[in-house]
Amino acid sequence: MTTTRLDAGQLLERTGALADLLVDAVDGGASVGFLAPLDRAEAVAWWKERVAGVAAGRLAVWAAHDGDRVVGTVTLDFPDKPNSRHRAELVKLMVHREARGRGLGRRLLTVAEEAAAAAGVTLLHLDTETDSPAERLYRTAGWTRAGVIPDYAASPAGVLRPTTLYYKQIGVG
Repeated sequence: MTTTRLDAGQLLERTGALADLLVDAVDGGASVGFLAPLDRAEAVAWWKERVAGVAAGRLAVWAAHDGDRVVGTVTLDFPDKPNSRHRAELVKLMVHREARGRGLGRRLLTVAEEAAAAAGVTLLHLDTETDSPAERLYRTAGWTRAGVIPDYAASPAGVLRPTTLYYKQIGVG
C-alpha cells in the first residue's frame, strides 16, 4: 500500500476512486459531512470541487492506494487569512471499511502531521463526531480534546449528533 500527495491533475484523474471511498465511508456510518445513501455522482462532484483548492495550495490531499483502488485519504485545509497561516484543519480522514484495523488511519494522520510541520504549521485542529471510533485514534495520537458542541451536524442517518473539537501543537518545543 502506498500513500501519495495528489496534485490537482492527479486529484482530477482519481475522482472516481476517491468518490468510491467517500460513498463507502458514508454508507459505513462515518460522519464526514454527507447523508446516506450518498449518490456516487454527488461524491464525484464534491471531489472535483476540491481541485481548485489543491491547485491554489489551500488544500493538500493524500490518498492511500492498494493497486488502483483508493483505500484511504486525508486532507489539510490551510486558511488564507494572514493571522491564521500557522494553523491548518485536518479534514476528511477516511479509511475504506475493508482496509480498517490495519493502522492506515494512523499512517494517514502521521503523514498529514509531518507535512503540516514541514510547511511551518504549528497548530492543527479538527472536529469529529462525539463517541465515534475516530476519537480513539486522535486521543492515542496525542491530540487534545478542546470541547463538545451539541447537535453540531447530522449523522449519515440524519440524526443530529454532537461533535468533539481536537487540536494538536506540532513542530514546537
